[in-house]
Amino acid sequence: MNLQKAEFVTSVADIARVPADGLPQIVFAGKSNVGKSSVINRLLQRKNFARVGEQPGKTTHINFFRIDGKIYFVDLPGYGYAKVSRAEKERWGRLMEQYFAHPEWITLGVMIVDARHKPTANDLTMAACFIQTGKPFVVVANKLDKLKKSQVEGNLALIRQTLELPEDCRLIAFSAEKGDGRDELLREILRAAEE
Repeated sequence: MNLQKAEFVTSVADIARVPADGLPQIVFAGKSNVGKSSVINRLLQRKNFARVGEQPGKTTHINFFRIDGKIYFVDLPGYGYAKVSRAEKERWGRLMEQYFAHPEWITLGVMIVDARHKPTANDLTMAACFIQTGKPFVVVANKLDKLKKSQVEGNLALIRQTLELPEDCRLIAFSAEKGDGRDELLREILRAAEE
């Protein structure tokens, strides 16, 4: 798959406008400040493909990127900390609920958490959403480069335990900054897209 051939397709604020062409959808979710756009950019080896915001909460719609004409990367609005009104946060919540009500769209979930911290209540809710779809999903523990080597194993164990991840759910230590975990995540995405 040619990852250089990536294009922005549409930004959806109404679930009726989700592309219905049957291409696999790889769905990225995470807190507003967890580095979701940076993870997507690292996967594609592109600097500013998915917009990286100084202010958390830049993704306000569901963004669809088509990769090599074969799959979509679906970027969900960030949850949790974002400087927006309560009404706007509620709108994002409804949009995501409507999207998750169509598990047939989801090929693979990619949930991004912060490797440095225990997952939040919002992270628990998001993990439950992915688990309820019955579709495969992986958890990406980003910001690995901010941890000491001695902290990695314990932090990953805490993430797995807190999110109550099923045994078959991959937990990938990742650094959008340095590229650690990129190949592993890419393998999971390509495997899911081919099934």
